[in-house]
Amino acid sequence: MKNVITENQITERPPIIVVMGHIDHGKSTLLDYIRKSNVVDGEAGGITQAISAYEVIHKDEHGKDKRITFLDTPGHEAFSKMRERGAKIADIAILIVSAEDGVKPQTIEAWKTILESKIPYIVAINKIDKPGANLEKTKTDLAENEIYLENYGGTVPFVPISSKTGEGIDELLSLINVLAEMENFTANAEENATGYVIEANLDSKRGIEASLIIKNGTLKKGMTVVVGNSICSTRIMENFQGKMIAIATFSSPIRLVGFDKMPEIGEEFKSFLKKDEALKYAENYKNNADVNSNNKSKEETNKQIIPIVLKADVQGSIEAIEKEIGKINCESALFKIVSRGVGPISETDIKKIIGAEQAIVMGFNVKSDANAMDLAERNNIKISLFDIIYKMTDWLTLEMEERRPKVETTEINGKAKIIKAFSRTKERQIVGGKVIEGTINLMANVKIMRRDFEIGRGKIVNLEKGKTKTSNVEEGTEFGTMIESKIEIAPGDTIEAFSITQK
Repeated sequence: MKNVITENQITERPPIIVVMGHIDHGKSTLLDYIRKSNVVDGEAGGITQAISAYEVIHKDEHGKDKRITFLDTPGHEAFSKMRERGAKIADIAILIVSAEDGVKPQTIEAWKTILESKIPYIVAINKIDKPGANLEKTKTDLAENEIYLENYGGTVPFVPISSKTGEGIDELLSLINVLAEMENFTANAEENATGYVIEANLDSKRGIEASLIIKNGTLKKGMTVVVGNSICSTRIMENFQGKMIAIATFSSPIRLVGFDKMPEIGEEFKSFLKKDEALKYAENYKNNADVNSNNKSKEETNKQIIPIVLKADVQGSIEAIEKEIGKINCESALFKIVSRGVGPISETDIKKIIGAEQAIVMGFNVKSDANAMDLAERNNIKISLFDIIYKMTDWLTLEMEERRPKVETTEINGKAKIIKAFSRTKERQIVGGKVIEGTINLMANVKIMRRDFEIGRGKIVNLEKGKTKTSNVEEGTEFGTMIESKIEIAPGDTIEAFSITQK
């Protein structure tokens, strides 16, 4: 039975911060400066950051040490799914904008993600040290895009900063503390830890490991963590610096080693004191997932499936690529990732699609082992490797065009009414007519129509206009023609010149 939570068990929770904005506006530089200057253990400079989240200490206005956790989310457009999750996992967002470049489309995209997540945010106007910096113009740019700053027609707090020199960064951290105090983030240390997966990868020596951020409760050695139907014990638990720890609590980023399956980034994790409770939770999750997967949309059944085996360096890359693949639309075909995983392309991966028509094997920032290459070659399966996402998606777009089922369509280019029939041999006939629609061209294939029904087909092998040979005759023009056909053409029939195209 769960303990009743009392007020004294509810305590202040350090804020979790996500920095978002355009890829070139200094997000990484800002995070690097904060990490090196304010990191928890005070190890300035060459500290090793093991995972893409870390804790810093900043004194509040009363001189008291306050812990702040920063998430480092990728900036590339393809990683917007992770950024969206980052904003949901975070408590406060920092929207970074360059005072040199102003508002960019990616700035607006990040801002909309923040608004959708309904979390408070601060605007950091960066690069104020640059010669081309224009603070007032940047404020105007923001206002024109409906981002209204304090003292500039709105209520959004902002700080001018330089992530290179450090100017304004203390003020930014102080503002985070003030905002966190106003929002009153709380948690209960007595509960079993819950939170989110922020990173997952396969280490060749240690196995599947994942970085988690705790939102509530406490995680201790001896507990079991479940993400969906993926399970891991807390036997190997590390802090953000890669140091072994026995206990972790809310807002802390940690790494767990030894998951039995690759956990999904952004998924919620739960922890259990008893392993059998964890196994039961995972089994229930799997059963629900199986039911949902059986409710397939009819879209798949009406399209040709092009199977993809996808391997990448980290789980985040897989998510980004999946999103890009989802953008490639086609009426007659559909890419479907039948197998995905972190690590090099193996012989097992190739075995999964032997015999599958049109199958694709792709790797992103990974290699293919020798056995896999040999098996693929023997089965005429091509392995394609990439290190840039947009090049991979450009290639996939071309592959879709090449592999999708082609539909033949018949286009009518011209119609003519037959006025008179002249001489006829076994397979050729000379007739005279008038073009009533479009154009009749030399060597065109024609349908021979009688009372709106097709009675046969033929080909125009000679075309004359006013007893002069020509290559085409246009609407309203009378002509003479020799048609190659076994069908006898009579006055009153119609010929329709057509072409067949594949679409």
